Amino acid sequence: MSKDAYIYKVLPGSPGGPLLFVFHGTGADENQLLSFGRQLAPSATLVSPRGDVSEQGAARFFRRTGEGVYDMDDLARATAKMAGFVKAHVEAAKPSAAFGLGYSNGANILASVVFAEPGLFDAAALMHPLIPFEPQVQGSLAGRRILITAGRRDPICPPNLTTRLEAYLRADGADVTVEWHDGGHEVRPNEIEAARRLFALSLVGAGGKKNG
Repeated sequence: MSKDAYIYKVLPGSPGGPLLFVFHGTGADENQLLSFGRQLAPSATLVSPRGDVSEQGAARFFRRTGEGVYDMDDLARATAKMAGFVKAHVEAAKPSAAFGLGYSNGANILASVVFAEPGLFDAAALMHPLIPFEPQVQGSLAGRRILITAGRRDPICPPNLTTRLEAYLRADGADVTVEWHDGGHEVRPNEIEAARRLFALSLVGAGGKKNG
């Protein structure tokens, strides 16, 4: 479990504020979501790791053998490594709350960490995730806020798999919100606003827990 398990960037926030981990999409890097994360959670300290797998030069967080076909052994490796990375940063910073934000491949690794370590994140925003397998959640997600955003015409993430992921998370007790738009794999303004609401509400909840 190491803070330095990945190449990463940190954008400092307010003292005693939350930590927001941001996970980029395929082919991007640790810079992709920094300004976006700052926009969504202005007081948070941002931690942005770079995926450690190269797919023909494109950075990813785990391997795949085709579009939507995951190397499940490598996903397990990546999930354990990322969970350790997040835990190390949380233990060092002792934040008021820990949040996650991921887009596409970044949403997939974030979701996988949520399944493996349900207590790690107070809130998670999964933007256009693709979970083509049945998740085995290692505990309860009760009290955890999760946002899923999706496009009804997304060629990469079929809507039926988004709906199925929502059902899995609800069955495990998560407080789930799904924000749709009529487009494809792109992020649209209503998704951004939904993510901002998620973190604002979760900050209020974290403050209540901390002070109560």
